[in-house]
Amino acid sequence: MLFDLLNTLTGVVVVGAFLSLAFLFPEKDGRFTQASARLLKTLPLIIFAWVIFAFGNLLATLANLFEVAIVDILDLTTIRSFVTQTSLGKLQMFQVIASILLLVLSYSLKKIGGAFLGFLLSISGLIAPIFQSHSSQAGSHGLAIGSLIIHVIALSCWVGSVTSLIFMEREIRQFALKRISVIASWSIAAVVVSGAVSSLLRMGLTSDWFTPYGYLIITKILLLGAVAVVATKIRRQLKTKLIQFEIALIAIIVGIGAILSRFTPIVESELGYDRVRELVGVAMPSEPNWQKLFFEYEADALMLGILVFATAFYIKGVVLLSRRGVKWPIGRTLSFAFGVSLLDYSTSGGLGLYGIFSFQYHMIAHMVLSMIAPIFLVLSAPITLALRTLPQGRNSDERGIRGWFISILHSKVSMIWTHPIVVLAIFDGSLFALYFTSLFGDLMSSHFGHLLMNLHFIGAGLLFFFVIVGVDPHPRRTHHLVRMVILLAAMSIHAFFSVALMSSRTLIDGGYYELLARPWATDLLADQRAGASFGWAMGEIPILIAFVATFIQWIRSDAREAKRADKNSDKNLAEYNDYLRQLADRDK
Repeated sequence: MLFDLLNTLTGVVVVGAFLSLAFLFPEKDGRFTQASARLLKTLPLIIFAWVIFAFGNLLATLANLFEVAIVDILDLTTIRSFVTQTSLGKLQMFQVIASILLLVLSYSLKKIGGAFLGFLLSISGLIAPIFQSHSSQAGSHGLAIGSLIIHVIALSCWVGSVTSLIFMEREIRQFALKRISVIASWSIAAVVVSGAVSSLLRMGLTSDWFTPYGYLIITKILLLGAVAVVATKIRRQLKTKLIQFEIALIAIIVGIGAILSRFTPIVESELGYDRVRELVGVAMPSEPNWQKLFFEYEADALMLGILVFATAFYIKGVVLLSRRGVKWPIGRTLSFAFGVSLLDYSTSGGLGLYGIFSFQYHMIAHMVLSMIAPIFLVLSAPITLALRTLPQGRNSDERGIRGWFISILHSKVSMIWTHPIVVLAIFDGSLFALYFTSLFGDLMSSHFGHLLMNLHFIGAGLLFFFVIVGVDPHPRRTHHLVRMVILLAAMSIHAFFSVALMSSRTLIDGGYYELLARPWATDLLADQRAGASFGWAMGEIPILIAFVATFIQWIRSDAREAKRADKNSDKNLAEYNDYLRQLADRDK
């Protein structure tokens, strides 16, 4: 348990350090200033400690499984088997590798972009083992795991925003105070909400609240309340001792959280043992019908949190423009709302639930996530909204978040990712890589894999339709004719994939659906072929709509060019007539 506690504490501090370097410390033209020197010098030591504790936690977990001391488990074959053949071992090894990569990165860290990359990698490493942590006694696996991940990320951001004050001089503290307050406030709110959800799922409304486990949760809640109260005073005075006091309280909260994560309370339940719930975290639903498909809801808290976060930022952007007297088109707002609703329905709604147990519903969800919802999201112009509302630099030397976003948008990496051939390869090529290899069965059998698959579907769809029908600024200008050719190619490849899947006489899931042994739709091959049929039909229609929309955009673009050319021609003709008039006047 000691390694688990130290691993969590150092991981949280590393995430917070990269957050503060990326968003809080002053920068000049995208590079760190002297104000960041102390933290940059200390960072490799903190990350090195995380590497040690992460690997120690891996060994401690393995020793706990075999119920032996750590020194008795130091066998290369045993360790290799654990990290290559078990889900928990793979995720813990990913954490160790992530920490090592961050250690290498820390020695060459000079720009804000590198700090942001480190922030993302450190979050990935910190939360990876959580996907194999305990599930709630109520069986709401997606909600329990997702709320715990949000809790850890929010706590890390809180730690980072507060701990950064220790490494700042007083004038720099005042300079960064506004951003620190915003990050800390949002983080505290997320910590409280996610912690409440996680606690209720683990304990329910039972007498277990009056056990040592329950008392720890109550202590954590009281400490959170105490920190929230004193934080306002700390932000006003910015005294080092007060800051250290807040950090100490947060460290205690993180420690309690690490202890709680090691143990699962034994709660009496009428559900009993459920083999399917143990496999996928959700009980087997009854045979689907229209009512169940539309009204069943099994919340995936992590996806739900991402959607809520994105929606909050979109609404905030619209409100900021409204306060400036700029009216954001209502059609774009409605398009965003509809796109987000489709994403939620396909991940947490009835379609997302039945997609876990049946290939045909999985394929319908896939088409919604990659073919339908992205069109609405792209047409809501989120990049344009971000460019109009993101904060600029805090002084003349800083690029600010908006400038940093613009530099990413026009970077060489963005140019490569938005190349039509690359986009087509990701959008359609990944179909063959996923469904005609063992990858599909591997990803479906774990919550982490299922999340990665959904994020890939969404990302591939957004990238494809951003290039084809997007109304936002593009890193590269792709001619409409090229877009239409890409659409025709995508349609052909998608049709070929669907026909190949429909013609297949073998199952592609690697035994996943057979292991679930569902009592309805028992013909697995027929279910697979039905999924291929749905995929073909639902994939072709959005592409045809995008083809028509692209053709209309081409016509309108040519009309604007012609109008612009006519205006220039009229202007040039007027200038030429003035020139002739001046010559005539000179001759007189």
